[in-house]
Amino acid sequence: MPELPAKYDFHTAEPQIQDNWASSGVYQFDPSHPGDPYLVDTPPPTVSGRIHVGHVFSYSHADIMTRYHRMRGRSVFYPFGFDDNGLPTEVFTENNRGVRARDIGRRAFIEECLTLSHQVETQFERFWSRLGLSVDWRLRYSTIDERSRKVSQTAFLKLFSQGDAYRQEAPTLWCPTCRTGVAQAEIDDKPGVASQFTTIPFALVGTDPAEPHGNGTGTIQIATTRPELLAACVAVFVNPSDDRYRHLVGKTARTPIFGVEVPILADTHADPEKGTGAVMCCTFGDVTDVGWWRDHGLPLKMAITPDGRMNAIAGPYEGLTLKQARARILEDLGAGGFILAQKPIEHTVGVHERCGTDIEYLLAGQWFIRLLDKKQVWIDAGRRIKWHPEHMRTRYETWVEGLNWDWNITRQRYYGVTFPVWYCKACKHIVTATDEMLPVDPQDTAPPVDACPSCNATGPDWYSPDPDVMDTWATSSVTPQICATLAAPYGVDADAFDARFRPMTLRPNAHDIIRTWDFYTIVRSIYLTGDIPWTNILISGHALDPSGKKISKSKLKAAEDPTAMLEQFSADAVRYWTASVRTGGDTQLSEEVFKNGSRLVTKLWNAVRFSQGFLGGYIPPSEPPVTEFTATDRWILARLADVTNRVTNDLNDYEFAAGRTEIERFFWTDLCDNYLELVKARLYSGSADGARYALHHALLFVTKMLAPYLPHVTEAVYLGAFADTDGAKSVHVSAWPSSHPTWFANVEQSLASGQAIVEATEAVRRWKSERKVSVAVPIATVTITAPVSLLADLNGAASDLAGVTRASSVVIHQNEDPDATGIEVSIEAQE
Repeated sequence: MPELPAKYDFHTAEPQIQDNWASSGVYQFDPSHPGDPYLVDTPPPTVSGRIHVGHVFSYSHADIMTRYHRMRGRSVFYPFGFDDNGLPTEVFTENNRGVRARDIGRRAFIEECLTLSHQVETQFERFWSRLGLSVDWRLRYSTIDERSRKVSQTAFLKLFSQGDAYRQEAPTLWCPTCRTGVAQAEIDDKPGVASQFTTIPFALVGTDPAEPHGNGTGTIQIATTRPELLAACVAVFVNPSDDRYRHLVGKTARTPIFGVEVPILADTHADPEKGTGAVMCCTFGDVTDVGWWRDHGLPLKMAITPDGRMNAIAGPYEGLTLKQARARILEDLGAGGFILAQKPIEHTVGVHERCGTDIEYLLAGQWFIRLLDKKQVWIDAGRRIKWHPEHMRTRYETWVEGLNWDWNITRQRYYGVTFPVWYCKACKHIVTATDEMLPVDPQDTAPPVDACPSCNATGPDWYSPDPDVMDTWATSSVTPQICATLAAPYGVDADAFDARFRPMTLRPNAHDIIRTWDFYTIVRSIYLTGDIPWTNILISGHALDPSGKKISKSKLKAAEDPTAMLEQFSADAVRYWTASVRTGGDTQLSEEVFKNGSRLVTKLWNAVRFSQGFLGGYIPPSEPPVTEFTATDRWILARLADVTNRVTNDLNDYEFAAGRTEIERFFWTDLCDNYLELVKARLYSGSADGARYALHHALLFVTKMLAPYLPHVTEAVYLGAFADTDGAKSVHVSAWPSSHPTWFANVEQSLASGQAIVEATEAVRRWKSERKVSVAVPIATVTITAPVSLLADLNGAASDLAGVTRASSVVIHQNEDPDATGIEVSIEAQE
């Protein structure tokens, strides 16, 4: 086999290696593979902009683990999808193309979204391939393609038939900027928002104005942060235990400016310590208002339009934005003498995660999936899954326990998976599509019946199609079901896939979507199959910029496009950085860590290339040449066996960073700094069967163990130095290292002797360093005093010690102290 080139040039090598992977089909799913299945439910990235380094960080983790399990002989199913439907893609298209659906029409806008999505997906695939993901690109899907839409609509109809999905006109979390309902999981808490409590008087109806009531004379005082909602006030609430107001319960108050009479009611949710203790209930200012409206049967007065302006109920304030209305009403309250006090505060506001707009509560007809009545079911399901790291399960359970709403899956948008239903205009009966019709757009297709099944209404316009689309998570949450359809061209249809491969093995994602993608997928899987969707969840942290800010929010150039980093440092070096922090932890973007990765790539190449001079044509025997081993050889093999076990255990536990650290420590220190230097003289002498065996296996094992992390350089090294004797067409389908039993023989003695050899070597190196002389400078004698247990091994390694220290002689003495365990080293310089 020809020698490795003098230099490894990743600029040319990595693309060539990737082309070879693609042409050879090395990562293709094989249904006939005899290994245990390892199926990855890869997170489909949102097609809403560019890939940033945060994506590289988390997607590399999944690839590291998948490569490891492939080498363990498992049958890998590794698809890749793109989440290209719903609000994120709409907003991206609007910003990129400068178009709006309301301006160009629904169908034209959908075509714009589709065209842009396909362009971006092609760019994304090129990038992920350039990073070295071992994906089977034949198993590519998008959440808007025909197959995914059919799966999503089928799943929706099943939940509807089971009663687990329902439609209701109800108060809905609403984003005025995006003009759509949203789910609780899409709301971020924004702390520290400056506001003020404004105390205003509500006149008490039917009482003597001179009679003292509550906090004033003839009035009850209300402290509010939302004066713009006065027009929507339907009641005043006080706590039944609050002595200040108990006598007012059942009476009536009149709102300032608008002069509307509202009842004063008692409810324990009114906090006596907040504001004045008396609260105006508006429909709707917050979730408490929603609860009071339902529990007390209050009237409905909606004062806000879907785009966040005041409507006709607000009278003279109609058409103003909420911010404008607040300022104008405060001005009018002040002019009328209605402002009794104002107090600045900071509070937490719920905002839409997509655009940062304050969330409002509007009444709308929406589809919901039931969550609240099955919280314990979702918690129990989460406990049947192995979380890596385990503490991330607490985040999941905390989210479930804090749920206040069923899951709203309706979005008042244009581009997405449609609801396959129609409504009878006469009786509101819901007509569903048949299985044969799916996927279907009800706005383009008539229902499957000519008359309403409930009231027999007929005619050309007896029905109306559902005008909305599903939340993008409604489709992303059935990715396990989408995956089941991907293997059909290779002989495994969805039913066979479910029978053979359920549940899937791995769900990898960052911790910020535990509450969405993980939770929703668990919910859908329990409803659809009665089982958990996967057996393992791998949670990644976030990539941070040097200031500690999440990289996706950073202004760094790398946050916009990490391609430049791949070209500057190599894909392997960037992947090395992704494995620099323990599982689930955040890490900062670090050029120094990239450089460390580059140094490791170069060192591996150089170490193998140097060793080829001694291993060229070497065919390792099936059984170790134990009689040829020195203590140095036995030590490195014992260390290799120990490290292999440690790395294997770390990767089995999804602790890839710990595994990488173990490999590096062994490679840099034990193998390169010590063993190679110790055995050079023997290798050059030509009579070194023991050293050649140990060196071959150490380098082969290191190459294989680094392969999940550095897939390109390890492939080049393997094909150039080991494939002929190891027998695999790629390091990535070669067998994971397995130590020979003889390497463990008398392992404690081997490790102790090896440690003594290394200590003696380091003692001489220190001696030379202190005298500022080169390590290559010859010395006269190295004398080692050691306990009797080490004498034989040290004498056997004397030639190795003489070679590494440049000593004319190495003398081994027995330490006469029976309690001595370590060694003592003395050095005599040449005259």
